[in-house]
Amino acid sequence: MDSAISDPHNGSAEAGGPTNGTTRPPSTPEGIALAYGSLLLMALLPIFFGALRSVRCARGKNASDMPETITSRDAARFPIIASCTLLGLYLFFKIFSQEYINLLLSMYFFVLGILALSHTISPFMNKFFPASFPNRQYQLLFTQGSGENKEEIINYEFDTKDLVCLGLSSIVGVWYLLRKHWIANNLFGLAFSLNGVELLHLNNVSTGCILLGGLFIYDVFWVFGTNVMVTVAKSFEAPIKLVFPQDLLEKGLEADNFAMLGLGDIVIPGIFIALLLRFDISLKKNTHTYFYTSFAAYIFGLGLTIFIMHIFKHAQPALLYLVPACIGFPVLVALAKGEVTEMFSYESSAEILPHTPRLTHFPTVSGSPASLADSMQQKLAGPRRRRPQNPSAIYEESNPKDPAAVTESKEGTEASASKGLEKKEK
Repeated sequence: MDSAISDPHNGSAEAGGPTNGTTRPPSTPEGIALAYGSLLLMALLPIFFGALRSVRCARGKNASDMPETITSRDAARFPIIASCTLLGLYLFFKIFSQEYINLLLSMYFFVLGILALSHTISPFMNKFFPASFPNRQYQLLFTQGSGENKEEIINYEFDTKDLVCLGLSSIVGVWYLLRKHWIANNLFGLAFSLNGVELLHLNNVSTGCILLGGLFIYDVFWVFGTNVMVTVAKSFEAPIKLVFPQDLLEKGLEADNFAMLGLGDIVIPGIFIALLLRFDISLKKNTHTYFYTSFAAYIFGLGLTIFIMHIFKHAQPALLYLVPACIGFPVLVALAKGEVTEMFSYESSAEILPHTPRLTHFPTVSGSPASLADSMQQKLAGPRRRRPQNPSAIYEESNPKDPAAVTESKEGTEASASKGLEKKEK
C-alpha cells in the first residue's frame, strides 16, 4: 500500500533516473508549483465526488453496487495486513527480477483499471446516450455447486451502455499497458480512488478513528523508520499512485521528473470524509458542516505535507499530517455544537435503505413488573380469537355447512332451555 508523498527525482539520479552519471537539472519553481497544485487538485476530485456517490450507493437498489462495510475489527487488522503486503512486495523486488514482477502486475492492474474506469465514467456517459439508443440488459453469473448447495460466485448485471464504457476504458488500458504514460496512470489512479471512496464504507466514527490511527503509525514507521515504502513506490510500476511531472513546462507531455502521491493518502481519509457526509445527512439539518470541515482539513493537511516535503527535500508520510487534521477538526466542531455523542453513536450500517425492511421502533412498557407481565400477556393473547360462550355457536362455527346439524343443535338448545324454565317455575 503506497501511502507517502514524495519528490523522488528532483535534481538527483535515483531509481528511474538516468544511469550515465549525469544528474537531472533542478526543476523550476513554476514547474514545482504546477506539479504540487495538480496533485492537490487530483486528490480532491475523487474524495468530493466519491463521497457524493457513496450516499447514492448506500441508497441504491442494485445489489452489484452495494458497499463493503469496514468494521472495527477490520480496521484494527488493516495496518498489519498492509505492512505484510508492503514488506512482501519489497522482498519480491529484492529477490526476483523487477521486470517480470512489473509485467505480471501490469496485466493485473490492466484488468482492474478497465473495470474501475468503466464504473467511474458510466454515470457521466449515460447522459450522452440518446433516448433511442438500443439498450439491452445482460447478466454475468457464476455459481458453485448445485441444488440447495448452489452458491453464487459472481453475479454482475450490466447493459449495452456499460459495454460502450468498457470499450472506451479498454482504449486507456491498452495505452497504459504499451506506453506506461503518466496520464493513463493517473486516469486509472483516479478511478481506483473514486471507487474506493464510493464503495468502502466505515460503519461508524470510532471505526474510522481506529483505522486512521493505525495507518498513522504504519505510515510514519515505513517512511521514516525504513526505506521500504519509498523503494516500493519507485519500483512498483502500477497505477497505485498519482504522478505529475515537475518539468512539464520544459519537456511537455514527455516529461519524466515526477512528484507522486500514494492512493492510500486519498482513499483512507476519503472514506472517513464520506462517512461524515452521511452523518450530516442523517442529522436532517440541510447542512453539510462536518463534510466541509473535514474536506477543508484534508486540504490543510495535504498542503502542509507538500510544504514540509519541499522544505526538507525528503519523502513525507502524508497521513502524519492528514490524520490529526481530518479527525481533529470535525471533533472540535462537534464539541462546539454539542454533538459529540451524536457523532460517535451514528451507525452508517444502520441507515434505512429503500430495499431493506428494518424495525423502526420497539414497543415500550412502563410501570411495575406485574403491569409489565400483564401487558405482555395481553400482547400474546391479542391475536387469538375469543371462544364463544354459546355451545350452539361453537358447533355452528365448526360445521357451518351442515344445516341438519345446526337445526338439531338449535332444537336441543331450546329443549334444555324449556326444561330449565320449568324447574325454575316449580
